[in-house]
Amino acid sequence: MFMGSITVLFNKSKGTINRNIYGHFSEHIGGVFYDGLWVGENSGIPNIRGFRKALAESFAKINPPVLRWPGGCFAETYDWRDGIGPREKRPRRVNWWYNNDHRVESNQVGTHEFMDFCRMTGAQPYVAANMTSVTPLHIRNWIEYCNMPAGLTTLADERAANGDAEPFGVKYWGIGNENWGGGGRMTAGECAQEYLRFMTVCESLPGEMTFVACGPNAHDVAWTRTLMGTLAAKGVRPAALSVHYYCGTAGAPQDFTEAQWYQLLHQANYMQNIVDDHRAAMDEFDPLRRTAMFVDEWGCWHRDGSGPSKGYNLFEQQSSMRDAVVAALTLNIFNNRCDVVAMANAAQLCNNLHSLYLAGGEHFVETPNYFVYDMYKTHQGARQLELVNECGAFTGGEAFREAARPLERVSASASQAADGTLTITLANTSITEAAEVSLSGLGGSLTGGAEIITLSADDPHTCNTFEAPKAVQPVSKSVRFTDGDSVSLPAASVTAVRIRR
Repeated sequence: MFMGSITVLFNKSKGTINRNIYGHFSEHIGGVFYDGLWVGENSGIPNIRGFRKALAESFAKINPPVLRWPGGCFAETYDWRDGIGPREKRPRRVNWWYNNDHRVESNQVGTHEFMDFCRMTGAQPYVAANMTSVTPLHIRNWIEYCNMPAGLTTLADERAANGDAEPFGVKYWGIGNENWGGGGRMTAGECAQEYLRFMTVCESLPGEMTFVACGPNAHDVAWTRTLMGTLAAKGVRPAALSVHYYCGTAGAPQDFTEAQWYQLLHQANYMQNIVDDHRAAMDEFDPLRRTAMFVDEWGCWHRDGSGPSKGYNLFEQQSSMRDAVVAALTLNIFNNRCDVVAMANAAQLCNNLHSLYLAGGEHFVETPNYFVYDMYKTHQGARQLELVNECGAFTGGEAFREAARPLERVSASASQAADGTLTITLANTSITEAAEVSLSGLGGSLTGGAEIITLSADDPHTCNTFEAPKAVQPVSKSVRFTDGDSVSLPAASVTAVRIRR
């Protein structure tokens, strides 16, 4: 066991933790929707207007602020008109992912269904629109269909005729997705020109909207610099810039070595470099930081086939305590850089990469990733507090040894809500050693009634499966906490301490 201490600095803060940092992503890929989120209204599986009831209710409990849809790469060939009108009349299409899994898109979930899911779970919709294979007018018409009041335009009347008289009020619109890759294999300069063309047409519509430009793949700072510079030369700054970063495969979710544990965590820790270096490049053209950074795809990307569908659902993978620690470590980074990151969307919600849920038929489980979001939800909208972390760090690691910052033995972040509740979240990144960490405050006291929630497993390879759906579950206890008291952190664990001061 190693000993350490963390001091919460009540008088030092980077500002408010944007709720949207706790956002999610749901692409039409593999089993994310069929039969993950969507089972259909006539299914024998309990559902709410076609959406899996257990999943919708579970998702609502973690206060999801925003949900990105329908892609991802799926958006590159998506026609929004395929997903409106009577479901029995909607066309079936060969979608972006057909060559990977030979599954055809049924369009049973379209604009109205997705907006309904957002309403029932409390999430704001974030629409990732197709810039690759359509015209600017195509996206503009989709915005008009979604956001204009019925009676004003024909498209708004069509929405009302399809069952929603009230506008959807979609604020977030992604103009293109991964245009450096499947979204047209563009250069940054070409992407900037296309963004200008599409955005100029779309912004002619009224309403409060945030148009998101396609940013870099991982650490491609040159893309950010060129795109921002090209737009700045035209007198334009995007409202937001997207960033995508995935941890590379380091062994299978249920079969990794100790070395692969640290390899993946070092890769996850590289998120610090990603957000800081891209923000520095953005600042060259946007020193007042009016362009927000959205890390709208992130997570662990393991080899296919470890999930319960045995490879039928494309990219479906199991999630162990290693993935949960990656989630906790990453969210701590976002909390501590809340002045840089305005939105983040974990990929993906169900039956895919780094998912919160695995589902199929009558089966449904919450993965360890889900519990991290539940434990961290009190950070949303709270005031971030700086920390002095004296728990040491791992400075080795084969992955990113030269470029990455040292991996803290205990990753941590803290915040204080408007009602005074203090949340401190801790991830023990050691796979073998437990930790005893004393918590104290400077400029304030950590004394009060506390709830301590711990997520761990005797074996860090443990996953929640259809056969053992509750193998990994958080354990909570209520205590009287006094400033300077210690918290016990099992090896390979995540802990949340909530103190009512």
